Order: sequence, then C-alpha cells, then structure tokens
Amino acid sequence: MTFAILAFDGTDAEAPARRAAARDAHIAHITRAAIAGRLALALPLHDEAGGSLGSLMVVDVPDRAGLDAYLAAEPFAQARVWRRLKTHAFRIAPLPYAPWPAPGGPTPRARTHTVVVAMDGTDAGAEARRLAARPRHFARVRASAEAGVLTFGGAILDAADGRMIGSVAVTRHTTHEAAQAWWAEDPYVTEGVWREATYYGTILRPLAFKPLPG
Repeated sequence: MTFAILAFDGTDAEAPARRAAARDAHIAHITRAAIAGRLALALPLHDEAGGSLGSLMVVDVPDRAGLDAYLAAEPFAQARVWRRLKTHAFRIAPLPYAPWPAPGGPTPRARTHTVVVAMDGTDAGAEARRLAARPRHFARVRASAEAGVLTFGGAILDAADGRMIGSVAVTRHTTHEAAQAWWAEDPYVTEGVWREATYYGTILRPLAFKPLPG
C-alpha cells in the first residue's frame, strides 16, 4: 500500500533547533528507506520565504501497521520535530515522468519545486466532478510530465483502493505565484474539482528513489 504523509513541525521557538539536531539522522533514515524501496519520495515543505514547515513523505508499506512502524522509526517523529501528522492512502499517477536526479549528487541550496496539496469538495457532486474532468486533467498532466514540468503526482484516497478525494503534485516551479498560475489553467481548477489548495516550496534531494510508474 502507498501512503502520503504530511508531517508538520511545531511552531514554538525551539522547533528550528529540534529539526537541525535530528536532520542528519533523518537524512540517513530516508536514504536507507529509499534504497530499500520503502520510500517513494521525501520532500521538505517550506513557506514562501523558505522557512521550514514540515515534510512530505510517500511510503510503500504492506498495510497501516507498516505505516505505523515506519513512522515509529523516523527520527523526526522520535525527536518530536513533527508535531502534527496527516496520513492518506495514495495512488501515484502513472505518467511519463523524467527520471529522478542521480543519487549522491549535490543537494540544491535554493528552492527547486513546488508542492500542491489539493482537496476536492465534500458535497454530493464532488466525485462526479472529478470523474468528468479527469480525462482533460490527465491529458494536460501527461503532456506536462513529458515536458518536465510535472515531476510527481497522484490521488489522495479515502481508503486503500478507495474513492479519490484530493491530489498531491510536485511541479518545477520556484515560486508560489508561478505554480498557482500554472494550476489555474488545469481542469481540476477550472471545473471546480479542487476546492482547497495549499502550496509549499521544496527542494528535491537526490536519493535512490525507485522509478515512478509510467
């Protein structure tokens, strides 16, 4: 099963120091998890000014118990860097993504991408709107993956193999403004599928992530 983990740091004065103290152990942990095939993606979440807000993790584990075990071993969880967690069943969209950066390369110092976490409406027509817009959305994101604009994407589910209720996507935009303008033209926005979207800056670390589907 695949899960998306949205993990948010504390907002107290000691939060940056906790993250800095646990950072090396966290990087070692996610490096091992990527090599073992348990970690499909790991990204920091930043605000527009580059401040740390939390992390996005996409993990492949057998079941919910496996997810709990993964989180129990995560240094950012052990050190209480993360104070608030949202976990979602997740399905990675099979698209012609560009290959991941080669592991072992330099980590960029400045923002390289933008993460959008978008939730659908909760009204009775939400699922029908998504399904109606999905062919046009998929045509657009397929072309964008081929062009290198879309780096990663998939659907948030209400349960394993369940109903699609939102999306997580990573694009090669270095500002919120550019990412928001790009998504404003997507059918999931123009046709009212997404009702709440949050944007985060991020940096793509070169780890040994396994190839994405598609």
